[in-house]
Amino acid sequence: MNIKNLIASLSLLVVIASANAQNNIAEEVAWVIGDEPIYKSDIEKAYQEYIQEGMRIKGDPYCVIPEQIAINRLFLHQADIDTVEVQESMIQMQADQQMNYLMSELGSREKVEQYFGQSYAQLRDSYATKIRERSRIGQVRNSLIKNVKITPSDVRRYYETLSKDSIPQVPMQVEVQIVSIKPLIPREEIDNVKARLRDFSDRISRGESEFSTLAILYSESPGDAVRGGELGFMGRGELVPEYAAVAFNLNDPKKVSKIVETEYGFHIIQLIEKRGDRINTRHILLKPKVAEKDLTDALGRLDSIRTDILDKKFTFEEAARFISQDKDTRFSRGVMVNNSQRSDNYGTTFFQMGELPQEVAKAIVGLQPGEISEAFVMKDPKRDQDIVAIVKLTNRVDAHTANLADDFQLIKSMYQNHLEEKIVSKWLDNKIKETYVRIEDGWRGCDFEHQGWIKAKDGGVLANDK
Repeated sequence: MNIKNLIASLSLLVVIASANAQNNIAEEVAWVIGDEPIYKSDIEKAYQEYIQEGMRIKGDPYCVIPEQIAINRLFLHQADIDTVEVQESMIQMQADQQMNYLMSELGSREKVEQYFGQSYAQLRDSYATKIRERSRIGQVRNSLIKNVKITPSDVRRYYETLSKDSIPQVPMQVEVQIVSIKPLIPREEIDNVKARLRDFSDRISRGESEFSTLAILYSESPGDAVRGGELGFMGRGELVPEYAAVAFNLNDPKKVSKIVETEYGFHIIQLIEKRGDRINTRHILLKPKVAEKDLTDALGRLDSIRTDILDKKFTFEEAARFISQDKDTRFSRGVMVNNSQRSDNYGTTFFQMGELPQEVAKAIVGLQPGEISEAFVMKDPKRDQDIVAIVKLTNRVDAHTANLADDFQLIKSMYQNHLEEKIVSKWLDNKIKETYVRIEDGWRGCDFEHQGWIKAKDGGVLANDK
Protein backbone atom coordinates (compact mmCIF):
# COMPACT_ATOMS: atom_id res chain seq x y z
CA MET A 1 0.00 0.00 0.00
CA ASN A 2 1.41 3.42 -0.97
CA ILE A 3 0.77 5.72 1.98
CA LYS A 4 0.39 8.83 -0.22
CA ASN A 5 -2.28 7.05 -2.26
CA LEU A 6 -3.89 5.89 0.98
CA ILE A 7 -4.18 9.41 2.37
CA ALA A 8 -5.37 10.80 -0.97
CA SER A 9 -8.06 8.13 -1.33
CA LEU A 10 -9.23 8.66 2.25
CA SER A 11 -9.57 12.36 1.56
CA LEU A 12 -11.64 11.56 -1.54
CA LEU A 13 -13.95 9.33 0.48
CA VAL A 14 -14.50 12.18 2.95
CA VAL A 15 -15.40 14.53 0.07
CA ILE A 16 -17.85 11.97 -1.37
CA ALA A 17 -19.48 11.37 2.01
CA SER A 18 -19.71 15.11 2.68
CA ALA A 19 -21.28 15.81 -0.70
CA ASN A 20 -23.84 13.04 -0.26
CA ALA A 21 -24.75 14.34 3.17
CA GLN A 22 -25.17 17.90 1.94
CA ASN A 23 -27.35 16.83 -0.99
CA ASN A 24 -29.27 14.29 1.11
CA ILE A 25 -28.65 11.60 -1.54
CA ALA A 26 -30.19 8.19 -0.83
CA GLU A 27 -28.28 4.99 -1.53
CA GLU A 28 -28.34 4.24 -5.27
CA VAL A 29 -28.71 0.60 -6.29
CA ALA A 30 -26.47 -0.24 -9.27
CA TRP A 31 -26.85 -4.04 -9.53
CA VAL A 32 -28.93 -6.74 -7.88
CA ILE A 33 -27.46 -10.27 -7.57
CA GLY A 34 -29.99 -12.80 -6.33
CA ASP A 35 -31.66 -10.85 -3.54
CA GLU A 36 -28.58 -8.78 -2.67
CA PRO A 37 -28.16 -5.21 -3.96
CA ILE A 38 -24.83 -3.71 -4.96
CA TYR A 39 -24.94 -0.04 -4.04
CA LYS A 40 -23.07 2.77 -5.72
CA SER A 41 -21.34 3.39 -2.38
CA ASP A 42 -20.08 -0.25 -2.44
CA ILE A 43 -18.51 0.44 -5.83
CA GLU A 44 -16.98 3.76 -4.73
CA LYS A 45 -15.50 2.12 -1.63
CA ALA A 46 -14.06 -0.76 -3.66
CA TYR A 47 -12.61 1.77 -6.13
CA GLN A 48 -10.73 3.50 -3.31
CA GLU A 49 -9.41 0.15 -2.06
CA TYR A 50 -7.99 -0.56 -5.52
CA ILE A 51 -6.19 2.81 -5.34
CA GLN A 52 -4.95 2.16 -1.79
CA GLU A 53 -3.43 -1.19 -2.78
CA GLY A 54 -1.85 0.22 -5.95
CA MET A 55 -3.84 -2.15 -8.18
CA ARG A 56 -4.42 -1.29 -11.83
CA ILE A 57 -7.92 -1.50 -13.24
CA LYS A 58 -8.11 -2.67 -16.85
CA GLY A 59 -11.02 -0.75 -18.29
CA ASP A 60 -13.76 1.51 -16.93
CA PRO A 61 -13.75 1.18 -13.11
CA TYR A 62 -17.54 1.56 -13.03
CA CYS A 63 -17.82 -1.52 -15.25
CA VAL A 64 -14.94 -3.64 -13.93
CA ILE A 65 -15.57 -3.14 -10.21
CA PRO A 66 -19.31 -3.93 -10.00
CA GLU A 67 -18.75 -7.03 -12.15
CA GLN A 68 -16.00 -8.17 -9.77
CA ILE A 69 -18.24 -7.54 -6.75
CA ALA A 70 -20.97 -9.58 -8.45
CA ILE A 71 -18.52 -12.43 -9.15
CA ASN A 72 -17.45 -12.43 -5.51
CA ARG A 73 -21.11 -12.64 -4.46
CA LEU A 74 -21.55 -15.72 -6.67
CA PHE A 75 -18.51 -17.40 -5.10
CA LEU A 76 -19.69 -16.56 -1.57
CA HIS A 77 -23.17 -17.92 -2.34
CA GLN A 78 -21.55 -21.20 -3.44
CA ALA A 79 -19.44 -21.16 -0.27
CA ASP A 80 -22.69 -20.98 1.75
CA ILE A 81 -24.12 -23.92 -0.21
CA ASP A 82 -20.94 -25.95 0.32
CA THR A 83 -20.73 -24.85 4.00
CA VAL A 84 -17.16 -23.68 3.46
CA GLU A 85 -15.49 -22.86 6.76
CA VAL A 86 -12.29 -20.99 7.54
CA GLN A 87 -9.76 -21.23 10.33
CA GLU A 88 -10.81 -18.26 12.44
CA SER A 89 -7.48 -18.02 14.28
CA MET A 90 -5.72 -17.48 10.93
CA ILE A 91 -8.24 -14.79 9.98
CA GLN A 92 -7.64 -12.94 13.24
CA MET A 93 -3.87 -13.26 12.86
CA GLN A 94 -3.97 -11.76 9.36
CA ALA A 95 -6.27 -8.95 10.52
CA ASP A 96 -3.78 -8.14 13.29
CA GLN A 97 -0.94 -8.16 10.75
CA GLN A 98 -2.83 -5.68 8.57
CA MET A 99 -3.47 -3.39 11.53
CA ASN A 100 0.18 -3.63 12.59
CA TYR A 101 1.16 -2.63 9.06
CA LEU A 102 -1.15 0.39 9.12
CA MET A 103 0.26 1.49 12.47
CA SER A 104 3.80 1.19 11.11
CA GLU A 105 2.85 3.31 8.08
CA LEU A 106 0.83 5.99 9.89
CA GLY A 107 2.74 6.04 13.17
CA SER A 108 0.22 5.11 15.87
CA ARG A 109 -3.18 3.57 16.58
CA GLU A 110 -4.67 7.03 17.07
CA LYS A 111 -3.47 8.21 13.65
CA VAL A 112 -4.93 5.10 12.00
CA GLU A 113 -8.31 5.88 13.59
CA GLN A 114 -8.04 9.51 12.56
CA TYR A 115 -7.26 8.78 8.91
CA PHE A 116 -9.90 6.09 8.49
CA GLY A 117 -12.57 7.80 10.59
CA GLN A 118 -13.26 4.53 12.41
CA SER A 119 -12.29 3.05 15.73
CA TYR A 120 -9.42 0.55 15.77
CA ALA A 121 -11.89 -2.25 16.56
CA GLN A 122 -14.25 -1.30 13.70
CA LEU A 123 -11.43 -1.13 11.18
CA ARG A 124 -9.95 -4.42 12.36
CA ASP A 125 -13.36 -6.13 12.08
CA SER A 126 -13.69 -4.76 8.54
CA TYR A 127 -10.34 -6.27 7.54
CA ALA A 128 -11.22 -9.56 9.21
CA THR A 129 -14.45 -9.70 7.15
CA LYS A 130 -12.57 -9.07 3.90
CA ILE A 131 -9.93 -11.68 4.71
CA ARG A 132 -12.61 -14.20 5.69
CA GLU A 133 -14.48 -13.64 2.42
CA ARG A 134 -11.28 -13.87 0.39
CA SER A 135 -10.43 -17.17 2.06
CA ARG A 136 -13.88 -18.65 1.41
CA ILE A 137 -13.79 -17.52 -2.23
CA GLY A 138 -10.34 -19.10 -2.59
CA GLN A 139 -11.58 -22.41 -1.21
CA VAL A 140 -14.49 -22.53 -3.66
CA ARG A 141 -12.17 -21.69 -6.54
CA ASN A 142 -9.67 -24.36 -5.48
CA SER A 143 -12.45 -26.95 -5.30
CA LEU A 144 -13.24 -26.24 -8.97
CA ILE A 145 -9.66 -26.76 -10.18
CA LYS A 146 -8.46 -29.46 -7.78
CA ASN A 147 -8.64 -32.19 -10.43
CA VAL A 148 -6.53 -30.40 -13.04
CA LYS A 149 -3.79 -32.79 -14.17
CA ILE A 150 -1.00 -31.82 -16.55
CA THR A 151 1.47 -34.11 -18.33
CA PRO A 152 4.72 -33.07 -20.05
CA SER A 153 3.15 -33.88 -23.43
CA ASP A 154 0.27 -31.50 -22.59
CA VAL A 155 2.78 -28.73 -21.91
CA ARG A 156 4.62 -29.41 -25.19
CA ARG A 157 1.38 -29.29 -27.19
CA TYR A 158 0.36 -26.06 -25.45
CA TYR A 159 3.73 -24.45 -26.22
CA GLU A 160 3.42 -25.40 -29.89
CA THR A 161 0.06 -23.59 -30.11
CA LEU A 162 1.47 -20.31 -28.76
CA SER A 163 2.08 -17.50 -31.23
CA LYS A 164 5.51 -15.87 -31.17
CA ASP A 165 4.03 -12.73 -29.60
CA SER A 166 2.54 -14.68 -26.69
CA ILE A 167 5.74 -16.50 -25.70
CA PRO A 168 7.26 -14.50 -22.81
CA GLN A 169 10.73 -13.04 -22.72
CA VAL A 170 12.77 -14.32 -19.78
CA PRO A 171 15.24 -11.77 -18.35
CA MET A 172 18.74 -12.79 -17.24
CA GLN A 173 18.60 -14.88 -14.09
CA VAL A 174 21.27 -16.10 -11.70
CA GLU A 175 21.71 -18.66 -8.94
CA VAL A 176 23.98 -17.67 -6.06
CA GLN A 177 25.50 -19.26 -2.95
CA ILE A 178 26.63 -17.23 0.05
CA VAL A 179 28.88 -17.56 3.10
CA SER A 180 28.54 -14.78 5.66
CA ILE A 181 29.89 -14.07 9.13
CA LYS A 182 29.17 -11.42 11.73
CA PRO A 183 32.03 -9.22 12.97
CA LEU A 184 33.16 -9.99 16.51
CA ILE A 185 31.87 -7.39 18.96
CA PRO A 186 34.00 -6.58 22.02
CA ARG A 187 32.52 -7.60 25.41
CA GLU A 188 32.83 -3.98 26.57
CA GLU A 189 30.39 -2.83 23.88
CA ILE A 190 27.84 -5.51 24.87
CA ASP A 191 28.20 -4.55 28.55
CA ASN A 192 27.57 -0.89 27.68
CA VAL A 193 24.36 -1.80 25.81
CA LYS A 194 23.09 -3.87 28.73
CA ALA A 195 23.92 -1.07 31.19
CA ARG A 196 21.84 1.39 29.14
CA LEU A 197 18.88 -1.00 29.10
CA ARG A 198 19.14 -1.57 32.87
CA ASP A 199 19.12 2.21 33.33
CA PHE A 200 15.96 2.47 31.19
CA SER A 201 14.29 -0.26 33.29
CA ASP A 202 15.17 1.52 36.54
CA ARG A 203 13.80 4.84 35.27
CA ILE A 204 10.54 3.18 34.22
CA SER A 205 10.21 1.28 37.52
CA ARG A 206 10.78 4.48 39.54
CA GLY A 207 8.13 6.29 37.49
CA GLU A 208 10.64 8.80 36.13
CA SER A 209 10.04 7.89 32.45
CA GLU A 210 7.37 6.21 30.34
CA PHE A 211 8.43 3.07 28.47
CA SER A 212 6.90 4.40 25.23
CA THR A 213 8.78 7.72 25.52
CA LEU A 214 12.14 5.98 25.95
CA ALA A 215 11.31 3.70 23.01
CA ILE A 216 10.63 6.70 20.76
CA LEU A 217 13.85 8.38 21.86
CA TYR A 218 16.28 5.47 21.97
CA SER A 219 14.98 2.22 20.42
CA GLU A 220 16.90 1.07 17.35
CA SER A 221 13.93 -0.78 15.87
CA PRO A 222 12.82 1.88 13.35
CA GLY A 223 9.59 0.18 12.31
CA ASP A 224 8.01 0.41 15.75
CA ALA A 225 10.07 2.99 17.66
CA VAL A 226 7.79 5.74 16.34
CA ARG A 227 4.87 3.88 17.95
CA GLY A 228 6.55 3.82 21.33
CA GLY A 229 7.94 0.35 20.63
CA GLU A 230 4.47 -1.21 20.19
CA LEU A 231 4.52 -4.32 17.98
CA GLY A 232 0.77 -4.92 17.72
CA PHE A 233 -0.93 -8.27 18.36
CA MET A 234 1.21 -11.25 17.36
CA GLY A 235 1.17 -14.98 17.89
CA ARG A 236 4.08 -16.88 19.40
CA GLY A 237 5.21 -18.10 15.97
CA GLU A 238 5.47 -14.54 14.62
CA LEU A 239 8.07 -13.55 17.21
CA VAL A 240 11.64 -14.80 17.47
CA PRO A 241 11.76 -17.62 20.05
CA GLU A 242 13.83 -15.79 22.69
CA TYR A 243 11.51 -12.78 22.61
CA ALA A 244 8.33 -14.91 22.64
CA ALA A 245 9.55 -17.01 25.59
CA VAL A 246 9.84 -13.92 27.79
CA ALA A 247 6.93 -11.89 26.40
CA PHE A 248 4.33 -14.64 26.86
CA ASN A 249 5.37 -15.05 30.49
CA LEU A 250 4.70 -11.39 31.32
CA ASN A 251 1.52 -10.74 33.31
CA ASP A 252 1.88 -7.25 34.80
CA PRO A 253 1.75 -4.33 32.29
CA LYS A 254 3.48 -2.11 34.84
CA LYS A 255 6.64 -4.23 34.98
CA VAL A 256 9.56 -4.46 32.59
CA SER A 257 11.12 -7.76 31.51
CA LYS A 258 14.69 -8.83 32.06
CA ILE A 259 17.12 -8.10 29.21
CA VAL A 260 16.50 -10.44 26.27
CA GLU A 261 19.11 -11.24 23.62
CA THR A 262 17.92 -12.14 20.11
CA GLU A 263 19.54 -12.19 16.69
CA TYR A 264 18.50 -8.53 16.35
CA GLY A 265 20.23 -7.26 19.50
CA PHE A 266 19.19 -6.74 23.13
CA HIS A 267 15.64 -5.87 24.26
CA ILE A 268 13.57 -4.97 27.27
CA ILE A 269 9.85 -5.74 26.93
CA GLN A 270 6.61 -4.44 28.44
CA LEU A 271 3.25 -6.19 28.20
CA ILE A 272 0.34 -4.13 26.81
CA GLU A 273 -2.44 -6.71 26.44
CA LYS A 274 -3.05 -10.44 26.01
CA ARG A 275 -5.86 -11.66 23.77
CA GLY A 276 -6.17 -15.46 23.73
CA ASP A 277 -3.04 -16.86 22.09
CA ARG A 278 -1.96 -13.44 20.82
CA ILE A 279 -0.07 -10.73 22.64
CA ASN A 280 0.65 -7.03 22.19
CA THR A 281 3.93 -5.79 23.63
CA ARG A 282 6.25 -2.85 23.34
CA HIS A 283 10.02 -3.09 23.45
CA ILE A 284 13.23 -1.11 23.34
CA LEU A 285 15.94 -2.57 21.12
CA LEU A 286 19.61 -1.61 21.32
CA LYS A 287 22.23 -3.06 18.98
CA PRO A 288 25.92 -3.30 19.88
CA LYS A 289 27.86 -1.13 17.44
CA VAL A 290 30.30 -2.66 15.00
CA ALA A 291 33.56 -0.71 14.88
CA GLU A 292 35.50 -0.24 11.65
CA LYS A 293 38.30 -2.40 13.04
CA ASP A 294 35.79 -5.23 13.72
CA LEU A 295 34.63 -5.10 10.08
CA THR A 296 38.20 -5.05 8.79
CA ASP A 297 39.11 -8.08 10.91
CA ALA A 298 36.03 -9.97 9.68
CA LEU A 299 36.89 -9.16 6.05
CA GLY A 300 40.39 -10.55 6.65
CA ARG A 301 39.00 -13.78 8.13
CA LEU A 302 36.64 -14.30 5.20
CA ASP A 303 39.34 -13.52 2.63
CA SER A 304 41.45 -16.28 4.25
CA ILE A 305 38.50 -18.67 4.00
CA ARG A 306 38.11 -17.76 0.31
CA THR A 307 41.81 -18.50 -0.25
CA ASP A 308 41.46 -21.89 1.42
CA ILE A 309 38.48 -22.70 -0.83
CA LEU A 310 40.45 -21.73 -3.94
CA ASP A 311 43.34 -23.86 -2.69
CA LYS A 312 40.88 -26.76 -2.42
CA LYS A 313 41.41 -27.25 1.33
CA PHE A 314 37.62 -27.45 1.57
CA THR A 315 34.67 -26.60 -0.65
CA PHE A 316 32.40 -23.56 -0.70
CA GLU A 317 29.56 -25.85 0.35
CA GLU A 318 31.53 -27.06 3.38
CA ALA A 319 32.31 -23.46 4.33
CA ALA A 320 28.60 -22.67 4.14
CA ARG A 321 27.76 -25.63 6.35
CA PHE A 322 30.42 -25.24 9.05
CA ILE A 323 31.52 -21.58 8.96
CA SER A 324 28.67 -19.43 7.66
CA GLN A 325 26.49 -17.73 10.28
CA ASP A 326 23.56 -17.21 7.88
CA LYS A 327 20.96 -19.53 9.38
CA ASP A 328 18.74 -19.22 6.28
CA THR A 329 21.32 -20.81 3.98
CA ARG A 330 23.91 -22.72 6.01
CA PHE A 331 21.93 -25.97 5.90
CA SER A 332 21.30 -25.71 2.14
CA ARG A 333 24.93 -25.47 0.99
CA GLY A 334 24.70 -21.66 1.05
CA VAL A 335 22.10 -21.56 -1.74
CA MET A 336 20.06 -18.35 -1.65
CA VAL A 337 16.29 -18.63 -2.17
CA ASN A 338 14.17 -15.91 -3.75
CA ASN A 339 11.70 -14.76 -1.07
CA SER A 340 10.22 -11.87 -3.02
CA GLN A 341 6.51 -12.67 -3.26
CA ARG A 342 6.18 -10.27 -6.19
CA SER A 343 8.71 -12.23 -8.21
CA ASP A 344 7.84 -14.88 -10.78
CA ASN A 345 10.74 -16.79 -9.20
CA TYR A 346 9.31 -16.69 -5.67
CA GLY A 347 10.37 -19.77 -3.73
CA THR A 348 12.99 -20.80 -6.30
CA THR A 349 16.77 -20.39 -6.39
CA PHE A 350 16.64 -18.03 -9.38
CA PHE A 351 16.95 -14.25 -9.10
CA GLN A 352 16.80 -11.39 -11.51
CA MET A 353 19.67 -9.05 -10.68
CA GLY A 354 17.34 -6.43 -9.21
CA GLU A 355 15.90 -9.01 -6.77
CA LEU A 356 19.25 -9.68 -5.10
CA PRO A 357 20.59 -7.57 -2.22
CA GLN A 358 22.40 -4.67 -3.85
CA GLU A 359 25.82 -5.66 -2.48
CA VAL A 360 25.43 -9.26 -3.71
CA ALA A 361 24.40 -8.13 -7.20
CA LYS A 362 27.43 -5.84 -7.38
CA ALA A 363 29.75 -8.64 -6.19
CA ILE A 364 28.74 -11.10 -8.94
CA VAL A 365 29.00 -8.66 -11.84
CA GLY A 366 31.84 -9.94 -14.00
CA LEU A 367 31.97 -13.37 -12.36
CA GLN A 368 31.68 -16.52 -14.43
CA PRO A 369 29.66 -19.50 -13.12
CA GLY A 370 31.76 -21.31 -10.51
CA GLU A 371 33.80 -18.23 -9.53
CA ILE A 372 33.83 -16.76 -6.02
CA SER A 373 33.78 -13.07 -5.15
CA GLU A 374 36.19 -11.33 -2.82
CA ALA A 375 34.92 -10.59 0.69
CA PHE A 376 32.64 -7.55 1.00
CA VAL A 377 30.51 -5.76 3.59
CA MET A 378 26.73 -5.89 3.28
CA LYS A 379 23.63 -5.19 5.32
CA ASP A 380 21.81 -8.25 6.56
CA PRO A 381 18.51 -7.69 4.69
CA LYS A 382 16.42 -9.03 7.58
CA ARG A 383 18.26 -7.59 10.57
CA ASP A 384 19.74 -4.29 9.34
CA GLN A 385 23.18 -5.23 10.67
CA ASP A 386 26.60 -5.08 9.00
CA ILE A 387 27.97 -8.49 8.06
CA VAL A 388 30.71 -9.65 5.71
CA ALA A 389 30.18 -12.16 2.92
CA ILE A 390 31.60 -13.98 -0.07
CA VAL A 391 29.34 -15.27 -2.85
CA LYS A 392 29.66 -17.88 -5.55
CA LEU A 393 27.93 -17.47 -8.89
CA THR A 394 26.48 -20.95 -9.40
CA ASN A 395 24.59 -20.42 -12.64
CA ARG A 396 23.65 -17.66 -15.05
CA VAL A 397 20.89 -17.91 -17.66
CA ASP A 398 21.07 -15.08 -20.18
CA ALA A 399 17.93 -13.23 -21.31
CA HIS A 400 16.03 -15.24 -23.91
CA THR A 401 12.65 -16.18 -25.34
CA ALA A 402 11.09 -18.87 -23.16
CA ASN A 403 11.64 -22.41 -24.44
CA LEU A 404 10.78 -25.89 -23.25
CA ALA A 405 14.37 -26.92 -22.55
CA ASP A 406 15.22 -24.05 -20.18
CA ASP A 407 11.82 -22.84 -18.97
CA PHE A 408 9.60 -25.90 -18.72
CA GLN A 409 8.23 -24.91 -15.28
CA LEU A 410 7.34 -21.40 -16.50
CA ILE A 411 5.46 -22.75 -19.52
CA LYS A 412 3.80 -25.43 -17.39
CA SER A 413 2.63 -22.69 -15.02
CA MET A 414 1.25 -20.69 -17.96
CA TYR A 415 -0.65 -23.73 -19.20
CA GLN A 416 -1.98 -24.57 -15.76
CA ASN A 417 -3.22 -20.99 -15.29
CA HIS A 418 -4.85 -21.19 -18.72
CA LEU A 419 -6.70 -24.40 -17.85
CA GLU A 420 -7.75 -23.19 -14.41
CA GLU A 421 -9.10 -19.88 -15.71
CA LYS A 422 -11.02 -21.74 -18.42
CA ILE A 423 -12.67 -24.01 -15.81
CA VAL A 424 -13.52 -21.12 -13.47
CA SER A 425 -14.84 -18.99 -16.34
CA LYS A 426 -17.13 -21.80 -17.52
CA TRP A 427 -18.43 -22.28 -13.96
CA LEU A 428 -19.12 -18.55 -13.64
CA ASP A 429 -20.95 -18.43 -16.97
CA ASN A 430 -23.25 -21.25 -15.79
CA LYS A 431 -23.71 -19.62 -12.40
CA ILE A 432 -24.67 -16.31 -14.02
CA LYS A 433 -27.29 -18.07 -16.17
CA GLU A 434 -29.04 -19.59 -13.14
CA THR A 435 -28.86 -16.49 -10.93
CA TYR A 436 -31.28 -13.56 -10.91
CA VAL A 437 -29.34 -10.48 -12.05
CA ARG A 438 -30.61 -6.95 -12.60
CA ILE A 439 -28.39 -4.09 -13.75
CA GLU A 440 -29.92 -0.63 -13.47
CA ASP A 441 -29.92 1.94 -16.27
CA GLY A 442 -26.68 3.86 -16.33
CA TRP A 443 -24.67 0.79 -15.34
CA ARG A 444 -25.43 -1.40 -18.37
CA GLY A 445 -23.30 0.18 -21.10
CA CYS A 446 -20.25 -1.99 -20.50
CA ASP A 447 -18.24 -4.59 -22.32
CA PHE A 448 -18.31 -7.10 -19.46
CA GLU A 449 -15.76 -9.89 -19.17
CA HIS A 450 -18.52 -12.48 -18.75
CA GLN A 451 -21.61 -12.78 -20.95
CA GLY A 452 -25.12 -13.19 -19.59
CA TRP A 453 -25.29 -10.46 -16.95
CA ILE A 454 -27.92 -8.50 -18.90
CA LYS A 455 -31.07 -10.55 -19.30
CA ALA A 456 -34.34 -10.11 -21.19
CA LYS A 457 -37.54 -9.75 -19.16
CA ASP A 458 -38.69 -13.20 -20.30
CA GLY A 459 -35.55 -14.80 -18.90
CA GLY A 460 -33.59 -14.96 -22.15
CA VAL A 461 -30.12 -13.51 -22.38
CA LEU A 462 -29.40 -10.32 -24.27
CA ALA A 463 -26.01 -9.45 -25.68
CA ASN A 464 -24.04 -7.01 -23.53
CA ASP A 465 -24.78 -3.41 -24.36
CA LYS A 466 -21.79 -1.79 -26.03
